[in-house]
Amino acid sequence: MTDQPAASPRSARRKPRRGKRVLWIVLLSVAGLIVAAGGAGWWMYSSLNGNISSVDLDQALGDNRPKKVVAGAQNVLVLGSDSRAGANADLDHGDVSGARSDTTMLVHIPEGRAKATAISIPRDTLVTRPECKGDDGKTVPEQKRAMFNSIYSTGGPACVVKTVESMSGVRVDHFVEVDFAGFKGLVDALGGVTVTLDKPMSGEKGGLKLDAGTHRLNGTDSLKFVRTRYGYGDGSDLGRIGLQQQFMMAMLSEVKKQDALGNPARLYKLADAGTKSLTTDSDLASLTALSDFAQSMKGVDPDTMETVMLPVAYDKVDRNRVIVAEPQATQLWEALRTDQKIPASAKKSPATGG
Repeated sequence: MTDQPAASPRSARRKPRRGKRVLWIVLLSVAGLIVAAGGAGWWMYSSLNGNISSVDLDQALGDNRPKKVVAGAQNVLVLGSDSRAGANADLDHGDVSGARSDTTMLVHIPEGRAKATAISIPRDTLVTRPECKGDDGKTVPEQKRAMFNSIYSTGGPACVVKTVESMSGVRVDHFVEVDFAGFKGLVDALGGVTVTLDKPMSGEKGGLKLDAGTHRLNGTDSLKFVRTRYGYGDGSDLGRIGLQQQFMMAMLSEVKKQDALGNPARLYKLADAGTKSLTTDSDLASLTALSDFAQSMKGVDPDTMETVMLPVAYDKVDRNRVIVAEPQATQLWEALRTDQKIPASAKKSPATGG
């Protein structure tokens, strides 16, 4: 067998699109708008502030963590979670059960905060999950060849952070999780999001069915859109990453073009939906903290933000899964850890032919 396995029928035949705007900007922007409109009163602030859930990562992770190399740089782990329970259950289409982290990005903001990079981690990547402390406080044992998106359901956000830190050597400064059911509410509060497809979406396995062209999606259809895998493109998870990034770009465009500050009712609806979908680390668990963090990021131009997929290759044993590609991944993580420019060689992914 060769060092690099032949592509499976589901292998990516095109590179995922590199979205220049990511999920966390949408939510920080909403938080910033609310605090900027502080004249709306204490009731609005306290109501929205109470929507935000939080996790104490410092307590869960302890002291055995990577050291911070560059004091002024920031690394934010962003999860799009899909519990398939409660409000999500009504929108399930049967191909996933239990809680999953469907979208994972490690957003790196360099010292000086002039430009940011988001590293997307494919959900089907096989990794070593280190021993960690689960949501219930019990120890979750190490597991080799764990599928990345199963870690959330096994041990919760602290185990995801621990895994990312273990595989990268990069210290995670903050954590932001967005629940997809709340994400649906945010889309509806916006009045929908417009997307354009260059090819039809078949609706296979309960996914969304759309013709090629431009469509205005409501919250329910938007949720189906970002979940779609088998009915569009090559049916791979790597292709779905590109689809999700495309939608986040469209969603941010919608947020930016709406005059929320000039419309208090819409402002509140957006912020209420956004904060209900949000879980953060304890340091960001308030509108004030989120707004301060967003203000510190104001020098970052979303149009210059780059999204890089973690380099992966198809697994030799299970070709429906991918493994981290070396030496590309080591080069990528080293650039983030030391706050250096990511070399072009670190962005090449054998699974996509890049």
